[in-house]
Amino acid sequence: MNNIVINTSRIEHFLNLPPEQMFWTFMANFGWIIIGIFFIKGVLELYLFWLRGEWSKTHKNVILAIDIPKGNEQTPKAVENMFTYLAGAHGSINFFEKWFEGKYQKSFSFEIVSLEGYTQFIIRTPAEFRNLVESSVYSQYPDAEITEIDDYTETVPQRYPDEEYDVWGTEFTQSSPWMYPIKCYEEFEHRMGPLETQFKDPMATLMDLCGSLRQGEQLWLQFLIIPIGFDWIKEAEKEMDNILGKKPKVKKDLFMRLLELLGQLSEAIYKIWSSDTDTKEKEEKTKTIMDLTPKEQKRLEAISNKASKLAFGVKIRTVYVAKKEVMNKAKVVNGLVGFMKQFAALDLNNLKPDVKKTMTKAVYFWTESRVKRKKNNIFQAYVNRSDSQGLKPGIMSIEELATLWHFPTEGSVKAPLVQTAKGRKADAPSSLPLASELREAPDDLFKNDDKFFFQEKKEDDREERGNLKEEPFFTETKSQDDITHRNSAPPPNLPFA
Repeated sequence: MNNIVINTSRIEHFLNLPPEQMFWTFMANFGWIIIGIFFIKGVLELYLFWLRGEWSKTHKNVILAIDIPKGNEQTPKAVENMFTYLAGAHGSINFFEKWFEGKYQKSFSFEIVSLEGYTQFIIRTPAEFRNLVESSVYSQYPDAEITEIDDYTETVPQRYPDEEYDVWGTEFTQSSPWMYPIKCYEEFEHRMGPLETQFKDPMATLMDLCGSLRQGEQLWLQFLIIPIGFDWIKEAEKEMDNILGKKPKVKKDLFMRLLELLGQLSEAIYKIWSSDTDTKEKEEKTKTIMDLTPKEQKRLEAISNKASKLAFGVKIRTVYVAKKEVMNKAKVVNGLVGFMKQFAALDLNNLKPDVKKTMTKAVYFWTESRVKRKKNNIFQAYVNRSDSQGLKPGIMSIEELATLWHFPTEGSVKAPLVQTAKGRKADAPSSLPLASELREAPDDLFKNDDKFFFQEKKEDDREERGNLKEEPFFTETKSQDDITHRNSAPPPNLPFA
């Protein structure tokens, strides 16, 4: 029987080299492969970024200002229905369209903007989806007014630092995995007080902050939503299985299947891997609802509820631009973070500002140059409504989106500087005649003839009434009783003054 001998001298020689020589030896033999992989990946990313930019130049976007209905009493459920309708913009993209045409899934930008205290709700949409957006708004808010406007971001400097203006910005991210939802609008409802005040709208704090801005200040809040498919539901199901203690099913390749087959044959023939008393493996018992803690039960229910609704890829971005002499970061930044903390469910998920990557803040080394770069990056990402710059988009359900972006209810939000629709629009009565059905009136329709108005006369009528005395068209008849009663004395039983 031949013995198999493995020569490890070269491995031992490599391990005995000095660290510096060991590094260069490894790079010379294998390191170039790793460098080549990263280089090719970087080139492909740059090529795809350029190709997407060229494709986007051939398409137009439209910015729509939404004037909210005056006296709005609808809850965010109406906006949730709007997002449901916009899910129809999702489309599949094949390999050729992505890598040769630069095609990508277009997104919508839902924005809340305060320009020196004047607050406006805005939707930026691809031009081909304008009718889709307008239909979604009018279906829930028939009295709303939609107007196409210019891009408000062009009213301030586009590069920083600037002599007159300064800018602060950041993106908000989910602190826990996106499968866990934030606190939604239904949790802001209660059964006390009048019906119109039972929903404590969390938008009240943001509207108050927007209304407090002075001349020279602008606050922009952007919710970039990207239509997606249903693949994300599988990730949510994996998280639910993890809570229940279920092992994920791993697909076995051909090599693992052969090993498993050899093991089964050896057990059947030699009986060396299993005893006669224990021929079956003990299956691990999975948890039931009764085995879960209250926190685990709540998480399982919340993930299941989120997975039952439509969802979008989401990026939340904010920019605060102001003249240097009036800029008040303490008020605006802390107020905006406080608005986001209203939606924190500490046992599920919450939103927090991204301090490390996108916030216009830096510590330790080269702080000035890093802050300058971050300011221009966050500003340009907002202006371009980019879904690729900054953090990776998270996933939110339509219920979460409607909680964060909705028209404030007038019962709990008093914001006088929020633009509203001026009045209710009514449709014309269906009984009005069409223009094609109208006929020309005769020339003598409004002619005054013998003191008879709107009456047609014929020649025979004139001859018959020729000898009659003319009487007025409207006559007053008086009975003898009326004349007698009018000339008689007052009744004797009237009281004296």
